[in-house]
Amino acid sequence: MKKLLLLLIIALFSSTLVSAQTDIFSKPAKEQLVVDQAGVFTEQEIAQLKEKLHQFSKETSTQILIYTTPDLQGYDVGDFAQRLGQSWGIGSKGFDNGIVIVFKPKNSEPGRITIQTGYGIEPLIPDAIANQIIENEMIPEFKNGNIYNGFNKAIDVCISLTKGEFTAANYESQIKKSENIGGAVFILIIFLITVFSLIGKSRAGRHYNAGTKSNLPLWAALFMLGSGSHRGSGFGDFSSGSGSFGGFGGGSFGGGGASGSW
Repeated sequence: MKKLLLLLIIALFSSTLVSAQTDIFSKPAKEQLVVDQAGVFTEQEIAQLKEKLHQFSKETSTQILIYTTPDLQGYDVGDFAQRLGQSWGIGSKGFDNGIVIVFKPKNSEPGRITIQTGYGIEPLIPDAIANQIIENEMIPEFKNGNIYNGFNKAIDVCISLTKGEFTAANYESQIKKSENIGGAVFILIIFLITVFSLIGKSRAGRHYNAGTKSNLPLWAALFMLGSGSHRGSGFGDFSSGSGSFGGFGGGSFGGGGASGSW
């Protein structure tokens, strides 16, 4: 009797657990493109993101879902996003032009972010480009606590890529160019530090100390120059008027995309 009771308890617990996990991916009654379960955005930021995404969906039929969660329920972040995209039907039926961005904030465990693309978006945003968007536009902002900025930059790039304003190759070239400029500035700063250090030592040997004060503004300017070379999207904000969202269309997802952590 005790064994039977134990088996019943285990069966009920398992059924409840499966039901809870299924509910996560059940299509919501109220369909929207920004779902902030983790509470990382302000009301104004949510409104701005919705306006941008709704207008983009209205113009192109491409849908971008932003979903934040404090707990991935044991799922890999990429798998979590794909299940959402497939179950909710992000994108337009027949075009499969949906993008799902899932974010889990950093707490006792590393933060996680993913961009998963529908079949129709994969040629426009290949996996390698999705990874570069995460690494160059999102994670640097997340590390500085600028969650909204990271999302806004990534969305601008995704919108421009899917609208054909520039190609994946153009974006990759822009990133490499920014990296080269940043590397050149860094080398220049190291070179100037070495030169002025040698000059300072030479003057100290001759009991001169007047040069210290005059060098400070230069180093401040160089520091600001180095900081200003930090990579951004470089493509500006996507401006949009008020737009309305008509609901999910039923796009399909097949594993395209990339994920990252910090």
